Amino acid sequence: MNTHHPIAIIGGGLGGLTAARVLHVHGIEAVVFELEPSREARTQGGMLDIHEENGQKALHAADLHDGFLEIVHAGGQALRLLGRDGTVHVSQEDDGTGGRPEVDRGDLRDLLLDSLPDGTVHWGKKVTGVRALDGGRHEVTFADGSALTTDLLIGADGAWSRVRPLLSGAKPAYTGISFVETDLLEAESRHPRSAAVVGGGFFICLGDERGLLAHQETDGSLHVYAALRTDEGWLDTIDFSDLPTAKQAVLARFEGWDEALRDLIADADTMIPRRIHALPVGHRWDRVPGVTLLGDAAHLMSPFAGEGANLAMFDGAELALAIAAHPGDTEAALTAYEEALFPRSEASAADSAQSLDTMFSPQGLEKTTAFFTAGPAAS
Repeated sequence: MNTHHPIAIIGGGLGGLTAARVLHVHGIEAVVFELEPSREARTQGGMLDIHEENGQKALHAADLHDGFLEIVHAGGQALRLLGRDGTVHVSQEDDGTGGRPEVDRGDLRDLLLDSLPDGTVHWGKKVTGVRALDGGRHEVTFADGSALTTDLLIGADGAWSRVRPLLSGAKPAYTGISFVETDLLEAESRHPRSAAVVGGGFFICLGDERGLLAHQETDGSLHVYAALRTDEGWLDTIDFSDLPTAKQAVLARFEGWDEALRDLIADADTMIPRRIHALPVGHRWDRVPGVTLLGDAAHLMSPFAGEGANLAMFDGAELALAIAAHPGDTEAALTAYEEALFPRSEASAADSAQSLDTMFSPQGLEKTTAFFTAGPAAS
């Protein structure tokens, strides 16, 4: 049985939820369809730094900035950059004046979810098909046998978007970087040396075209990314269901590193593999009636410019504001939104690709140290 919704958002991540919230603020109803079975289905990942120029603007548009300030992680803007021998190359404290406060991704998602009317988000909705109908309308079918039609279809469904093929044949490509994510639980009591090494903010250690990236989360755990340049199939050679064996395989790629750094892998309580993919820099599409994309569905990039979540939220807010500014003229709204979307996402994707090349180059430590210690540019 088909149901009809004037605006349907596929994907209940930060971008899709922001779009729904800003539309709600302007009295425009939208529904969100999310693959996960419930809001409690899984943890939502690590800390996010939310930038004044985009992520926080989106929260202002959503009338949620005050709530955001209540969940900011105090001290989270501190930074430590180390070499593989444990030498500290950069140490910056969080003095409260920075424009990129850190929050827990799960807390931010909860803030958005709690701001939406009951019934806005439909959980457990796995998309199995999307097709164009007449007049700019679209039909979406789900694995549970249900279906919907919509006048405006918004693809906020991430890297492997099922909506994107309506607009573009582009597919994410492997960037050459693989992650192994680890968690060290109850760090202060169970892993005090690791907690001291990481500190209270963002931690980076680089060398040998690989790195360890970490932060302390609000629940007291350490969330760590072991990252390295490697072929796309390397992760498939590791049995991550056997934690001790998996640790040894990853530690072998960090041979010769300081033991306090290797502990971030050796003492891990969890391990999750992840390949880093990206869409082509400058990805765009011709205007197609009744459908658009936001966030990773539109401009998936590596995480090394820290813009993914910020852009997704900003996209969601800007799209909603464009819809509100063009009542009754969806195509004018989508045209205005995409004309601004394409250049800003291209600039961020280029920065992200450049940061990846810098951090994981043979001189990654030296170049990254120079980046963080450079004085203000001459006017």
